[in-house]
Amino acid sequence: MNQTRLEAYREAYRRELFDSVIPFWLRHSLDVQQGGQFTCLDRDGAVYDTDKAMWLQGRALWMFAKLYNTVQQRDEWLAAARHQYDFITRHGFDGDGLMFFALAADGRPLRKRRYLFTETFAIIGLAEYARATGDTAALQRAIDTYRLVIDLLQKPGALPPKELLPERRGKSHSLSMILLATTQELRLAAPPDPLYDHIVDEALRQIIDHFLDDSAAAVFELLGPGNQRLDTAEGRKLTPGHAMESAAFILHEAQARSDESLVAPALKMIDYSMERGWDAEYGGLLYFVDVDGKPPTQLEWDMKLWWPHSEALYALLLAWHISGDAKYADWFAQMHDYTFAHFPDAEYGGWYGYLRRDGSLSTPLKGGMWKGFFHTPRSLWLCWRLLGEMTG
Repeated sequence: MNQTRLEAYREAYRRELFDSVIPFWLRHSLDVQQGGQFTCLDRDGAVYDTDKAMWLQGRALWMFAKLYNTVQQRDEWLAAARHQYDFITRHGFDGDGLMFFALAADGRPLRKRRYLFTETFAIIGLAEYARATGDTAALQRAIDTYRLVIDLLQKPGALPPKELLPERRGKSHSLSMILLATTQELRLAAPPDPLYDHIVDEALRQIIDHFLDDSAAAVFELLGPGNQRLDTAEGRKLTPGHAMESAAFILHEAQARSDESLVAPALKMIDYSMERGWDAEYGGLLYFVDVDGKPPTQLEWDMKLWWPHSEALYALLLAWHISGDAKYADWFAQMHDYTFAHFPDAEYGGWYGYLRRDGSLSTPLKGGMWKGFFHTPRSLWLCWRLLGEMTG
């Protein structure tokens, strides 16, 4: 791939990020009356539901603060981050230190979940905000919340099991991945702590030694308590976009440690995901795949969603940059062409989220309780920055 094409890619990512996605969310999502962010946005940005998902508030806090810290110290980005921070700290935490999952528009709690993903996104948001502002209280809350999460995960019986049968009490790839990603972000802001190395090492071990299965040419999402494969629909389920997102975090760690041994397994995760996940008939990345080719039970299995494509774009570009293998350049071009042809909305700005298998629009919404200001802008920002390195 020549320099001219790389520069054209960089301009495409710059334009989508700074001229479309960021302006769409700044213009439509911030609740200037009651704080925080509306994420349930119709195609034109109109709010169709005022409930607020707290995990998306933490993600948006991180994204706005990250843009401020790494791109340009724009007042509007810092103001948006502060807007999110104030809402999160006023309304997001329960008395036990854990967080609510969903709130009413005015901050009254609606739901609380036993899963700890809301907390992990608040951790990275608080940490990045502390880097932007020097706010020691924000950093301390990030550290305290992180330690609470780790304590709960390491204390037997602290969290109720999802499965009642002991042999079904498996472990999820998503937990190892989120601990890896969260720790990587927190340590950018926090003082050194041996705990961070321990958590990262264990997350890498779990993903590489267990969830990555070379014999199956797959990255599993769920394993049994003894790391065994589960012959159930959930046990056979693969999520190609998620595996590639995880691979990118491993490649980040390889760069941070100058550890070449981490590169090969991460590239395998990408290879297996593209080989199993790419839809040869219609293009795009299938949401779920059954490792044995049995019927997937998730009705959305063949849909094309914004976030797997966003994560795949960056993982493929990073794999190409690190390995120099031309197949990743080809896959990146393939993923780019599909993604940019289907998800961006040239008329109203922002990206659609949900396509049918044939690429037609399933719903025109731009955000919901699961789609916010995170995967798309993060991918665009990461690709834009990396392409800058590659063209510089």
